[in-house]
Amino acid sequence: MGSTQPDRHHVPGLSTRAIHHGESYAAETGTVMPPIFPTSTFSHGNPEGFDYTRSGNPNFRILESVLASVEQCPHATVFASGVSAITAVASTLSSGDLVLCEENLYGCTVRLFEQVFSRFEVRTAWIDFTDTASLNTIAKEKPAMIWLESPTNPLLKVIDLQAVCAAAQSANVPVVVDNTFATALVQRPLELGATISLTSTTKYINGHSDALGGAVCTNDPNWHQRMVFAQKAMGLQPSPFDCWLITRGIKTLPLRLERQMANAAALADQLATHPRVNWVRYPLRHDHPQHAVAKAQMQGGGAIVTASFQASRQETYALCKNLRYFTMAESLGGIESLICHPATMTHAAVDAEVKKKLGIDDGLVRFSIGCEDLSDLSADLSQALNQLP
Repeated sequence: MGSTQPDRHHVPGLSTRAIHHGESYAAETGTVMPPIFPTSTFSHGNPEGFDYTRSGNPNFRILESVLASVEQCPHATVFASGVSAITAVASTLSSGDLVLCEENLYGCTVRLFEQVFSRFEVRTAWIDFTDTASLNTIAKEKPAMIWLESPTNPLLKVIDLQAVCAAAQSANVPVVVDNTFATALVQRPLELGATISLTSTTKYINGHSDALGGAVCTNDPNWHQRMVFAQKAMGLQPSPFDCWLITRGIKTLPLRLERQMANAAALADQLATHPRVNWVRYPLRHDHPQHAVAKAQMQGGGAIVTASFQASRQETYALCKNLRYFTMAESLGGIESLICHPATMTHAAVDAEVKKKLGIDDGLVRFSIGCEDLSDLSADLSQALNQLP
């Protein structure tokens, strides 16, 4: 008869790790779900070493433990939002430092670098990291940091992370990858050589559009200490309640994302057949410019679909408003489907000439695909498309 003892060398699957968070800091109650610890301060000398919530809270530690387990890394630090996480990393830069940025980044990341950190003389250079010439730029420019997204927001460019990280390591340059669109279920930047995997936990990790959060994951203990310092010193900490909500949300992430990706793939194919669509971007479609990289690097296509329509701003707005199950709103990654007009919403702060260069025009829309029945989403999309003049 085989042993009934658990195999201590067995690594639980990702879904199991997302559900079983470990320490709840309430062992004496037998609670299965961790409680909320809505306290600003703690009694001095408590066994867990808590003192003030800006410096740490049980709900922070619980979520950090789950995120590190899912990301398969030793260190995770949680923040009040994705932008807070970006701020924490950028705050480690010094006056005169150069950051090589992928040219198509989240609009608020662009705004932070161009309008906030530029005042402290942090310099940025915006380049196309899908161009192999960018690898030579790393050695030539010797930046203090490289900042990437893959897939990018909103154009869904897929960057060869392993190639960029290898070139960066040769130059001893840290690489930050905003992995919000993929999550660790679809892509693990740290395994591909990145120094930091950054995520807006507001999006897929939480998945219910009811909490804000961000996280920085890393294998490097020095970077972890920098993030812990930034969380405390700059007041970038999340609320215990938001951490509790996000811990609850991540438990269903594998189930949600499986449904969302299946819906996204089908709707991308549907959009591609419409005569008013110039092009559709979805990483695992064969017509995606970086399809081969996406197939090698990602375990799925994600649940964002971007499409370019032959339409004016007025016509594109009408399309967005004529949808029933796609709410026109910013954000993404929730169980509900959303549609966004990047030129006037997520990337409104980006310079008009830069948007034009990148292809973020009035006919571009970004779909965040939810968990609704595919037949309903498909029918809704068809009726709205049919109303285009």
